[in-house]
Amino acid sequence: MLSLRRRQRRPEIMDQADLQPARHVGALCGLARVNFLSGSAGILWPPLRDLARRLGRPIRILDAASGGGDVPLRLWRRARRAGLDFRIDGCDRSPFAVEHARIRAAAAGADVGFFVADVLSGPALTDYDVVMCSLFLHHLGEEEAVDFLRWAAATAAHRVLVNDLERSSLGLALAHVAVRLLTASDVVHTDGPRSVESAFTMAEARALAERAGLHGAAVQWRWPFRYLLTWSRP
Repeated sequence: MLSLRRRQRRPEIMDQADLQPARHVGALCGLARVNFLSGSAGILWPPLRDLARRLGRPIRILDAASGGGDVPLRLWRRARRAGLDFRIDGCDRSPFAVEHARIRAAAAGADVGFFVADVLSGPALTDYDVVMCSLFLHHLGEEEAVDFLRWAAATAAHRVLVNDLERSSLGLALAHVAVRLLTASDVVHTDGPRSVESAFTMAEARALAERAGLHGAAVQWRWPFRYLLTWSRP
């Protein structure tokens, strides 16, 4: 039986540069369904809403490693319904994923921009109040995760938000079942459980934030077997 006391990192199919377009689209759509039913946008919404209300102005948000863009699109719609002005961009190192996200945004009439960028190799960006990400941190090695968190803190004028999986036996069992119920994508069927195996625990995520200089970051459990790491600039 696989032990989850330590991370078990295995290559994920979605990280393959030569993934066939049809399988890539299927995986992006499958992940969008998983994100919807697991409430990724809902996890990120309260701190974004509260910051926008506190600042009393439009807020600029960057969704790092945005994939198919489903999370920022849902947040943009939610902000419109609440009368808030979220100016959201998403970036990803995959040109294919970025184009997929642009098509979805155009079809929805959403004013959300997407661009190609590798957040692990580029300089800090400017003019963003918030850097957020969903289901990205577990793809990284420890040093990469520290580098990303440091980059996010340098880019964000006010807040960093990380929504990710928590490594646990129950979470792994749920992943095995849920991905087969929610999507026909063989990519997600394989990568879903592997993602849980490679995820950080809440204590490990808090330690990474401290190493990156995000002192005082809060890490809180969220259903289903996720956590939200929140850091606010002093």
